[in-house]
Amino acid sequence: MPNIKPISDLRNYAEVLKEVDAGNRVYLTRNGHGAYTIMSIEEAEELDRLKAACAVVSDLRRAEARAGQEGWISDEDMRKAMGI
Repeated sequence: MPNIKPISDLRNYAEVLKEVDAGNRVYLTRNGHGAYTIMSIEEAEELDRLKAACAVVSDLRRAEARAGQEGWISDEDMRKAMGI
């Protein structure tokens, strides 16, 4: 179950931070609407890794689709283009 608190609870931030650990975020609301999330650094780093992996997969899918439309180039042509 999500841990949701009003932002005013940050007046006693030490107590709020005790509730944050890996896999357990604290969601803060402002005027009854979600506004912020407090999460552990480990969780934030994992989120960054997942976002980067999704971006790579997305780029690879676009490249594969483009190669399917425009054609693939040979290893030899690729090495020449890269100056290897």
